[in-house]
Amino acid sequence: MGSLISKAKAAAATAPAPTGPVAMTYYAKAQTVKPPLIANDNAFLGDTSSSEKLDPEKPISAGFYRLEKGTPLVYEYTYHEMKVIVEGSFDISDEAGNKVHAVPGDVFYFPKGSKITFTTDDYGLGFYCGQRARDTA
Repeated sequence: MGSLISKAKAAAATAPAPTGPVAMTYYAKAQTVKPPLIANDNAFLGDTSSSEKLDPEKPISAGFYRLEKGTPLVYEYTYHEMKVIVEGSFDISDEAGNKVHAVPGDVFYFPKGSKITFTTDDYGLGFYCGQRARDTA
């Protein structure tokens, strides 16, 4: 079995690279679209894009997370994620005792295994990029 897996990995590593130019993808005004509801009645998240089709072994997915005033969201990360606050504000804390009042321009790294609590007095919007497949948050 091990040799079969090794052969498959070797074949993938030697697969020909795409020929010709590789096009970028553009999402106009993506920040203005409200993501789908994911928890409680105030937490929204939606992937805008993913590299999953081009790199299924090591995909990254990116999109927007919005939290409105109400129930805090406690989330345990099963993947690595970076988040940039783009609108509003969040109060973000972890199990290690770190607490931050996050405002636009602040950047966070949430390592795999971290348990994070998000709250807001009004609303907050963040752009994230996570090391996971599309729609698996």
